[in-house]
Amino acid sequence: MLQATPLTDGWILRHEEGTLPAVVPGCVHTDLLAAGVIPDPFLGRNETEVAWVGRREWTYESDLAPPNGHEQTDLVFDGLDTAAEIRLDGQLLGRTRNMHRSYRFDVTGMSGRLVVRFVSAYAEAEAVRGKLGERPAAYAEPYQYIRKMACSFGWDWGPTLVTAGIWRPVRLERWSTARIARVRPLVTVEQGVGIVELAVDVERSRVEAPLTVEASVGGVRARAAIDGTSGTVRLEVPDARLWWPRGYGEQPLYDVELTLLHEGRPLDVWRRRVGFRTVELDRSADEHGTGFTFVLNGERLFARGVNWIPDDVFPSRMTRERYRERLGQAADAGVDLVRIWGGGIYESEDFYDACDELGLLVWQDFPFACAAYPEEQPLRGEVEAEARENVVRLMPHPSLVLWNGNNENLWGFRDWGWEARLAGDSWGEGYYLGVLPGVVAELDPTRPYTAGSPWSGSWEHHPNDPAHGTHHSWEVWNRLDYAGYRDDVPRFVAEFGWQAPPSYATLARALPGEELAADSPGVLHHQKADDGNGKLRRGLERHFAFPEGDFDRWHYLTQVNQARAVAAGIEHWRSHWPVCAGTVVWQLNDCWPVTSWAAVDGGGREKPLYHELRRLYADRLLTVQEREWGLVLAVVNQAGEPWAGVLRLRRMSVDGDVIDESEVGFRADRRTVADVTVPPELVPAGPKEFLVADVGGFGGTTRGDEADAGPETGAGGLGGAGLGAGGLRALHFPSPDREIPYPRPEFDVSVGPGAVTVTAHTLVRDLLLQADRLDPAARADRGLVTLLPGERVTIGVRGWETPDADAARSALYCLEPSR
Repeated sequence: MLQATPLTDGWILRHEEGTLPAVVPGCVHTDLLAAGVIPDPFLGRNETEVAWVGRREWTYESDLAPPNGHEQTDLVFDGLDTAAEIRLDGQLLGRTRNMHRSYRFDVTGMSGRLVVRFVSAYAEAEAVRGKLGERPAAYAEPYQYIRKMACSFGWDWGPTLVTAGIWRPVRLERWSTARIARVRPLVTVEQGVGIVELAVDVERSRVEAPLTVEASVGGVRARAAIDGTSGTVRLEVPDARLWWPRGYGEQPLYDVELTLLHEGRPLDVWRRRVGFRTVELDRSADEHGTGFTFVLNGERLFARGVNWIPDDVFPSRMTRERYRERLGQAADAGVDLVRIWGGGIYESEDFYDACDELGLLVWQDFPFACAAYPEEQPLRGEVEAEARENVVRLMPHPSLVLWNGNNENLWGFRDWGWEARLAGDSWGEGYYLGVLPGVVAELDPTRPYTAGSPWSGSWEHHPNDPAHGTHHSWEVWNRLDYAGYRDDVPRFVAEFGWQAPPSYATLARALPGEELAADSPGVLHHQKADDGNGKLRRGLERHFAFPEGDFDRWHYLTQVNQARAVAAGIEHWRSHWPVCAGTVVWQLNDCWPVTSWAAVDGGGREKPLYHELRRLYADRLLTVQEREWGLVLAVVNQAGEPWAGVLRLRRMSVDGDVIDESEVGFRADRRTVADVTVPPELVPAGPKEFLVADVGGFGGTTRGDEADAGPETGAGGLGGAGLGAGGLRALHFPSPDREIPYPRPEFDVSVGPGAVTVTAHTLVRDLLLQADRLDPAARADRGLVTLLPGERVTIGVRGWETPDADAARSALYCLEPSR
């Protein structure tokens, strides 16, 4: 039987003339950090002090024990970052230049000193650039010339920390007669029967030995012979339980086991989990353009998505538990699709296992982002090799539903001035429209492929045409107010977002000893976007008086603005289902403490945007929208059952008076949207008035675990807040906040074990408890909430051991009259 021995102990890292203990899997930065050689690059401006690490060569060493009698011994690296030379007992085993693939070396009969020498990723990339010529990119760093995690060279949310090291596990595999080299599982469903077809490749040490494979799944067993070095075994599971995305059904997973045998004796075994489901991508043309709708098990979905970046700039630090925590946060926010962005990596099995269990659909980018990529050697062969390996590696996962060729490169070629600069040089089109779709069609025909994001489906349309395929909406944030989201109805919004700083405790820990200010040196260093703070300021000034010199108000208002901006987009686009079939927020997470578009910051803390997503991505959403004929309540019902009831509409003044009110019935069938016209007499007039729409179990008291509340969105204050057990609320303020004569907020605060209760005596808009100001470990169970006079909210707080009403009041923020 094949024996696998992890090689985790006894590694050293050569540093200058000495050595340091090395952790494998790991990287040079984390070893230097553990030894006290470098400061924490996440703190202050230390990032710049450790830039030298990425420019050096580094060597890992360990001892390899003598063989133990098997016919063959292989040294297997699951991941080397990136350009490396491997020697054993002085003999060259091979050279590598790709972080995204594994490597196997025959070391039969060998032992001695194992040496892995990494050259600088800069040196490797610059050598390839010198050979193949300059190519344009969004950033000056040479990331497109090396098959490595692009964002380790920095991004508009990430630090420049260019890593090197043995970043994934390494082991010895000892075997005799034959081993399983590859298993390619094709999992389908036909008329209720789950089908698993396993295409098996083997490597032999005995050419003539008769081999068979035996497989099992769901109580069904089958056997097949190996013809030469390959064979296929097919299993059919009757009445297979279907795997569904979260919110649509359960996620049953089936254990598959395949054993390689010689004369009845097991030689090797392969085990995975699979789920039975069908996936289609409806890209048919219609009167609105070209669609982009996921269809799972015959059910058409509005995808409620987030973009995922590497959760740590040092990905070797990621653990199964951390993946589960972060993806659990996504699931708890109502997310059902996670896009793995193309400037990162093919994630570890732990990521996809968690998505399988949580019912999170995975959209996987191939690792190409924001650059023109040469198509010549040595890169072309590496691209195909990594694609072939990772397509097969990830095939068992039912959560994986889409392969995507790249991030923004087709768009960049057309709009970013690349075409003229390239002057006919290769730039990646051959990968996205040739190599990659060919690999997917050959190896994984059960899943759809799209050439890029954004991509209109062909060069007949602009790559980022909102009427065709996927769309990235970045004019908003870069140049336009978030009211601009309402100017069109894209078929599928794969990127959009708005920045905000991280939570107070995350920022304070990252900048020890610094007096925090919007423009303090550390805060600016932890803002990587071009003119990021300028865009934050201009975005605020469209809605609020800018809080000059008041960091706490700036911090609060920028987080309000982020939540409102994202809500403006999602509410508008969800209200236009099924023309628009999905939104993928940029972004779920951060890889370090930074001002960014993330909903969960680099310390793992939820921003107000996160809590707002829980409302926006709920099965049922009530939102005020403007149509050609006037103001409507869009009743968005993504649930599997019809939704009917009575809307209570109130036209109110900001002083708390009810000017007029009415009740209107509604019905929205399953997976549909119903528009309910607001009667003219209830449409608010001027900045002193607003509209309140309640449905269901709304009441004047709410707990954070009963429903979620969120801010109003858009320049005119469209949006809503869910209040009360089983009830929803939508609010509409027709004027920008700076024009609204808000009363000075008055409210009482009381505390109890694990709870802060606020009782409003006036209109209290966008109330927020920043729990991390009470204690860095404290978390609140809700974000922004608007209270009418007489209403009360109880906010759950965990991690706060010494409740105090005065402290709670000091951590509460809300909108105030313009100053």
